[in-house]
Amino acid sequence: MALADQERWDARHRSAGPGVPMPPDAVRGHLDLVPGAGRALDVACGRGSVAVWLAARGLDVVAVDVSPAGLAAGATLAAGTVPDARIRWVRADLDHGFPAADDRYDVVVCQRFRAPELYPALAAALAPGGLLVLTLLSAVDDEPGPFRAEPGELVRAFAGLDVVEHREGGGEAHLLARRPG
Repeated sequence: MALADQERWDARHRSAGPGVPMPPDAVRGHLDLVPGAGRALDVACGRGSVAVWLAARGLDVVAVDVSPAGLAAGATLAAGTVPDARIRWVRADLDHGFPAADDRYDVVVCQRFRAPELYPALAAALAPGGLLVLTLLSAVDDEPGPFRAEPGELVRAFAGLDVVEHREGGGEAHLLARRPG
């Protein structure tokens, strides 16, 4: 991501109000699928609402984002809610690669960040039986564009995983899938 993108996200995160811990959109109605222990990766975590929710649930979380302001907002949200050791905040430009390439996680979350070149790394980051949780903007019922998944994109990209649920519509695509094992 260009420096201009980081600066734009920093400004957006600085101007936003305090976040609230919340589950990823794709697991609403399926909270029982998210384990209460293990390791989680929150890719493009923004202000950390999902990362803090995962940590409060009992997972050790690696939260990755390009924006130092977003990461700082997440750390503030986590303060007093979860032990400091539960979340590791990592500043990384995902356009330059995947920072946790050799680690395996019980849950991998990515919300509203479309990077098809990272799809293989997201799948590879899952431990056997691990849960992939994706919510992306979608061209289904909306205009296509570079930040929107094409119809069926997620199911095709993650064909090696066992799909738990896949929904597309209203400009969003959701995927819950497990790595076999």
